[in-house]
Amino acid sequence: MKKVSSIFLGAMLLFSLVLSACSSDKTNSSTGDTSSGDKKDGKPYVAIISKGFQHQFWQAVKQGAEKAAKEFDVTITFEGPESESQVDKQIEMLRAVLDKKPAALGFAALDSQAAIPLLQEAKDKNIPIIAFDSGVEGDLPLATAATDSRAAAALAADKMAELIGGKGEIAVVAHDQVSKTGIERRDGFVDRIKEKYPDIKIVDIQYGGGDHLKSTDAAKAIMQAHPKLKGIFGTNEGSAIGVVNAVSEMNKKDVVIIGFDSGKQQIDAIKSGLMAGAITQNPIGIGYETVKAAVDAINGKEVEKNIDTGFFYYDKSNIDNEEIKAVLYE
Repeated sequence: MKKVSSIFLGAMLLFSLVLSACSSDKTNSSTGDTSSGDKKDGKPYVAIISKGFQHQFWQAVKQGAEKAAKEFDVTITFEGPESESQVDKQIEMLRAVLDKKPAALGFAALDSQAAIPLLQEAKDKNIPIIAFDSGVEGDLPLATAATDSRAAAALAADKMAELIGGKGEIAVVAHDQVSKTGIERRDGFVDRIKEKYPDIKIVDIQYGGGDHLKSTDAAKAIMQAHPKLKGIFGTNEGSAIGVVNAVSEMNKKDVVIIGFDSGKQQIDAIKSGLMAGAITQNPIGIGYETVKAAVDAINGKEVEKNIDTGFFYYDKSNIDNEEIKAVLYE
């Protein structure tokens, strides 16, 4: 009886070892060996985390990143939280991709301060960091591929001043006050108004988290509190569409709206005359340059610290120009 029990236990032990080995093989085959930054296909792996995924802007960035990945023969993943207010979710995504040991990291920070500990970990592991769209404070990123947000917002301020006759009350609906783009677009607009247009008063700045519903409520509150308001600047796609919706719902169509980014709803609003104009970035170029810089870093090439991907102002007068159509995204 003891002999039978010993045989049975031995068989069970062998079976357990076989199952363990099979499980290990399944894990390796599905994730690949990323210890050197390569995936199963043998290509360098570049992990990209954006600020969001819901806006058409991020889909255009993804398109540019995929174009570069194909051209430079690397594997990429591209992900972002559902909402640009989900800082914790983005940090979880960053933790997960670092565990996969990418050869390089592309990152657009929702909250640059919150991301610093994990980005420092990436740098300590010699994973080059390429910031995009929204940069990160300090010297952690090797490079940043982005629009000059301050200059772009200053141009929006000039256009607003021109359209309201250089005087009156205006407001800002911003996407946030923690990301670099949120801060720079707000401050670029506000500082230009203060510097150049003494007869224009910014009466309120509200934050809608880049969500068009929250931005609609914010814009309504501003217009109710300031019935003489002449204009509102929306600092990203969700903010601008929120302002458009609020103006339409309150029938305040004399309020001048300047937006930021593109997307079908903003394009339609400009063509209909509801929105005066907007700043467009070059999102495909941002995605492309992020991956290109990552590949250069992986290969030990020198990478430019600040990669300016450009911006344009568009309105009814130039929206159909080839130069503008090339950087609009729907």
